[in-house]
Parts: sequence; C-alpha cells; structure tokens
Amino acid sequence: MTNATIKILAVTLLLGGCTTTGNVERNAGGGAAIGALAGAVLGNNLGNGDAKKGATIGALAGGALGAVRGYSLDQRRAECQNVRNPELIRDQSGAFYYPVPGTDRTCWAKDQSPR
Repeated sequence: MTNATIKILAVTLLLGGCTTTGNVERNAGGGAAIGALAGAVLGNNLGNGDAKKGATIGALAGGALGAVRGYSLDQRRAECQNVRNPELIRDQSGAFYYPVPGTDRTCWAKDQSPR
C-alpha cells in the first residue's frame, strides 16, 4: 500500500468519524474508506498495479454509495418521526412498533431504530 493510499484512508476516516450530523455524512465517510481500501487492493492486484488510481476510484464510488444509503436512513427516520398518534403493536419479543400510514413500512416505538 502506497503512502498516498494511506493518506487517503486516514483523511477519509477522520472526516467520517468527526461528523455529528446525519447518516449521510457518516455513511459517505465509511463508504469512501471501504471503497478506497478495496480499490487499492483491486487496483494493485487485478489492474495494472496502480493502487493509487484504484483507491481514488473506490473512494469516490464508496462515498457516493454511502451517501445514498445515509440519505435513505435519514428519510426513513424523518418518516417515522412524522407519524402522529401511532397505533402501537407488540411483537413476539415484547417490543412495540407501529405502521407508517399509507405504506407497508413499520417503525420501532420509543425512539428505537426503524426496522
């Protein structure tokens, strides 16, 4: 692994770990780090031996996919928070969840993560 690859990974991890905002930034940072690592390995072993180019492409692709996933999680959380007076249902484990009106999705009660 080259010095450039290590620097890209370090900066990506630092930026992804420092955010206190939503899932978009966290998942983009994590996706970029995983993508950079995978791209460096693939570029070095399968490509023409250019780990730096593979890491760059992997970081861009991973960051984009991570941001899309984070946006989806943020939208889902907002959707669950916007349900007014939910009808609580108890599952077999004793946890409560409620349906989102007009959809086939459910959310956990008491500020738990959505299913």
